[in-house]
Amino acid sequence: MKGLVLKSTGNNYKVKTESGNVYDCRIKGKLRLNGIRSTNPIAVGDYVLFDEENESAGIITDIADRKNYIIRKASNLSKESQIIAANIDMAYIVITVHSPQTLLQFVDRFLVTAEAYDIPCTILINKYDLFQSEKDQQTIQEWQGIYRLAGYEVLCISTKTGHNIEELRKRLAGKVSLFSGNSGVGKTSIIKTLTNNNDLKTSEISKSFHKGQHTTTFAEMYETADGGNIIDTPGVKAFGLLNMESEEISQYFPEIFKYSSDCQYYNCTHSHEPKCNVIKAVEEGKIALSRYKNYLTFMEDKNVKHREAQ
Repeated sequence: MKGLVLKSTGNNYKVKTESGNVYDCRIKGKLRLNGIRSTNPIAVGDYVLFDEENESAGIITDIADRKNYIIRKASNLSKESQIIAANIDMAYIVITVHSPQTLLQFVDRFLVTAEAYDIPCTILINKYDLFQSEKDQQTIQEWQGIYRLAGYEVLCISTKTGHNIEELRKRLAGKVSLFSGNSGVGKTSIIKTLTNNNDLKTSEISKSFHKGQHTTTFAEMYETADGGNIIDTPGVKAFGLLNMESEEISQYFPEIFKYSSDCQYYNCTHSHEPKCNVIKAVEEGKIALSRYKNYLTFMEDKNVKHREAQ
């Protein structure tokens, strides 16, 4: 039988067939040794083949080819990755100005990871109703400028006031959309609003640390009324730039890649070389300084790890 993985909890998976039946499935042993260097060879969004054990249970025997997937560094396992979700049409990274504050380095790590795995992204500034002060509005304008300059769409939303929620709902119709972000930015509240699923749990922000508390433990897929599927992911602190060399990173900053073709040297690192067109673009304001600084940071991180491994 063929089905779509709706939920992943350890080695157990909820799989929905084309007829709408849902099975609790586990992996056949050999799938754990199929060469994927990951803590989870199957992810939400995967299409799988399984043998039916009874009317509600099965054993997964194979995985269909993926069009894409997104990964992060596995917790406490520096050499392992965790596949968050697969077969994604659009990824939405949810960020907030404060309560809690999202760091732009986190945003750029997510965007680089998504670019590396061919997943288009949109940035959602959530809790817009809270950010009406002059200072907050200035921050939002700065963020919009940074990411629109890089070619990304930025949409301000609020589940409290409904700001741009209907616009977002239209974009999700008939597509598989992934929502990701730090804990506490309101992913689950957004999904609850878009799916009318009152069983989803949300939590308050920790007042002592102004950080979100984890409400989503495992990735899970939810259906929308207009034929879309939303994947809710666990709140994450960081994305590791896995499976890429330092010289590749510039390819996953679209605006840096755009200007790099006119650099004097074919192997320009865009950090110190003379007649570097990327550095020139930064100086002329065509590439946001924060994005360029994060690019240099990611390059240095990869170089340090590379040197340590030699």
